Amino acid sequence: MMYRSLTADETMAKLRGTLAAQQKALQTRSAETTAAVQADAAAQKSLTGVAAAHAAVRERLTKAERTLAAAKTTLSAAQKKRPRDTAAVIRSAKAVEAATKVRDARRKKLAQTAGTLRTAQAGARTTAARVKKALAVQQWTSTTIGQTHKQIAAAGTAAGYAAEAGKLSVGVVAEVRPAFTTKDTTTVYGVTVHRSVAFAFKRMVDDARADGVELSGGGFRTKERQIELRKINGCPDVWKAPSSSCRVPTAIPGRSLHEIGLAVDISSGGRTISRQTKAFTWLQAHARAYGYVNLPSEAWHWSITGG
Repeated sequence: MMYRSLTADETMAKLRGTLAAQQKALQTRSAETTAAVQADAAAQKSLTGVAAAHAAVRERLTKAERTLAAAKTTLSAAQKKRPRDTAAVIRSAKAVEAATKVRDARRKKLAQTAGTLRTAQAGARTTAARVKKALAVQQWTSTTIGQTHKQIAAAGTAAGYAAEAGKLSVGVVAEVRPAFTTKDTTTVYGVTVHRSVAFAFKRMVDDARADGVELSGGGFRTKERQIELRKINGCPDVWKAPSSSCRVPTAIPGRSLHEIGLAVDISSGGRTISRQTKAFTWLQAHARAYGYVNLPSEAWHWSITGG
């Protein structure tokens, strides 16, 4: 069978639902990546500031150590000088004491800034790792969206299905009829048709509606109903008389494509269409693209074979 059933619509709906969820997830992932990048930028900026502060403290410590060394040298010289200058020795000793306090304070400060620096470095590593992870997740989500787009493309388009429908031949009828049961039918906008043509019929109705043309009608009917119609339409013999001998052409029971859901008597606006209607004009121009062919003697009768 060259037609797709309504499950094609269901599959497409699921794929589009998946795509919508993935696109929403991508928005979330993108926001997370942006937040991670911003956090990392802040962490890197903080690290730069902390590193600069630590370097400044180290520089001040170096100066304090030089000052202390100079004070010790001065004290040593004062202690060795003769005659001894007690006042100079006392001043030098106080200078050494003061320089030592400054050095010790700066050593303590350096230890503090070193701890702050280690914390900032750890924070920067963490935010950098988060950025890497966020980018990876975002890329993965983007990849899944691409895969879903490919699945949607592979699932086909209305034009693609219409092209497939157009390939259907009379041989399909011989394939369908022997094993046909009512379980093989489904209803599309109130019209019961064979599942194999449901998707194409639905597309045809949808596309006609988009062009301002309403299509409806009667599709599947039982063999019993076909017999009733033969009688109602005055066929000379229910089982043998050709359809053309009836007041309204009606196929012999067992031969009608309506009995296997592969034909539809089209109506529009609640009325059976004629050749003068807008619906017939539209069908004449487009129906073959969906695999439907008109029976010349009946403007309303459209089937997969034209019979």
